[in-house]
Amino acid sequence: MKDPQLEPSELTTNRKALLVNLDQNVYGTFAEIGAGQEVARHFFKAGGAAGTIAKSMSAYDMKFSDEIYGKASRYVSRDRLSQMLDHEYNLLINRLDESRGKDTTFFVFANTVAAASYNNNKNCHGWMGIRYQISPEAPPNDIIIHVRMWDKTGSAQQEALGIAGVNFIWAALVYYDDMEEFIPSLLHSLGNERLEVDMLEFHGPDFDDKVENRVVSLQLVEHGLTNAVMFGSDGSVLQPSEFLYKKSLLVERGSFRPITHVNTDMLKCAGAQFMQEDSVQGESVVALLEITMKNLLAGGKDIDYEDFLARVDAINVLGYHVLVSNYMEYYRLSAYFRRYTQKMIGIVLGINHLQEIFNEEYYEDLDGGILESFGRLFKANVKLYVYPMKGTSYNSYIGHTDLQEKLVESGAGGFADDMLISADNLKVKSKLRHLYTYLLENHYIEPVLGADASHLNIFSRNILKKITEDDPSWEECVPPRVAELIKERGLWGYHD
Repeated sequence: MKDPQLEPSELTTNRKALLVNLDQNVYGTFAEIGAGQEVARHFFKAGGAAGTIAKSMSAYDMKFSDEIYGKASRYVSRDRLSQMLDHEYNLLINRLDESRGKDTTFFVFANTVAAASYNNNKNCHGWMGIRYQISPEAPPNDIIIHVRMWDKTGSAQQEALGIAGVNFIWAALVYYDDMEEFIPSLLHSLGNERLEVDMLEFHGPDFDDKVENRVVSLQLVEHGLTNAVMFGSDGSVLQPSEFLYKKSLLVERGSFRPITHVNTDMLKCAGAQFMQEDSVQGESVVALLEITMKNLLAGGKDIDYEDFLARVDAINVLGYHVLVSNYMEYYRLSAYFRRYTQKMIGIVLGINHLQEIFNEEYYEDLDGGILESFGRLFKANVKLYVYPMKGTSYNSYIGHTDLQEKLVESGAGGFADDMLISADNLKVKSKLRHLYTYLLENHYIEPVLGADASHLNIFSRNILKKITEDDPSWEECVPPRVAELIKERGLWGYHD
């Protein structure tokens, strides 16, 4: 299908649907569960739908749905969407390929959605997918997205879903080879205040060698379609609502450029304490390493995608999952996790990050300031596990930030070089000391025990410098499998 090169203001939802209908080579099925025929409705309303729609259906009743697609543990899930795409595409090809396959690019659009209703307005989300050919008689490709709907009423959510579905089909047909157009086009005529796209994946012969799904996910955050994306330890893109569902979480934030012995020791030691918590014992636990978008910038204005993939691969080789988020404040990160689980959340951080949490300037946009931020952070079974730091490292850290002068003025300045700084002896500003003591004594903040002292002088920025300067001592600072990966792929400027 050709891009008509219209101005964005001319590409209304109705116009997109009409242009698809007028393309006589595009033909297929709409199958929608849960929020009505909201996407198909736009194509019927636009006119000329007989040229595009072979069949439109909705199996509202669960028994009917099961009889058609097979049973599913959750009806609004990726598994159910896959069942729908498989069934409907096979049916379409079996019935129509012989008669019109030489001149037609077949497609199946499917969605399964939980929208707000009179007795439920929580967890309003849905899966959409399209299986389609880019050229006649070619093997099909799949594009899958997950959306969350933020409107307050079911009718408004259904309206947003219909627009998003048309945008999605239009993008698949017109922008499939241009991610810079594809991704932002998903929210045309909507905006992220109505709809969030927190997962997008491409699969098939036309995409497998051209599209890196982890970069696509990162671009969702870059373009403001979502604030966080997840990757499994095998490098796959994960959907948080399914992967984090009813799980306890242990999260460590860092730059991981590259991941070091310190990072793994932090997770190991904090994890041992986390597993002893009464509310965690016997529960399923997920460990995540989180990178913020700010960390990915690495001093530049644009994200280096190769650097991003190197970080994720180095983390994955150790068997850890990865979260990339736009949540600089920890209370916002905690609120994000609370969408998906009510189990305990443990956040692992170093002394330097704990010091930043007590910087009141971060909370000037909150009416309640730092007190409100802590109320939001700790309100629902959240605990901070604080890894210790040597005085030399701490003094070096504050010397490279704008904290030094402020901390010294408030009496919370440096430590002796040979001193081990922990959550128990950390100095904060005098006016915040009683607040800090309260959080410490009530175990909202927990010192990490058992840290390996031989790792406490390791910093990623120093390792990077050693790698580029051919100083072999960098290998002693990272896990062996990470060192092998760096050397094998020549990451971060390494060369033999």
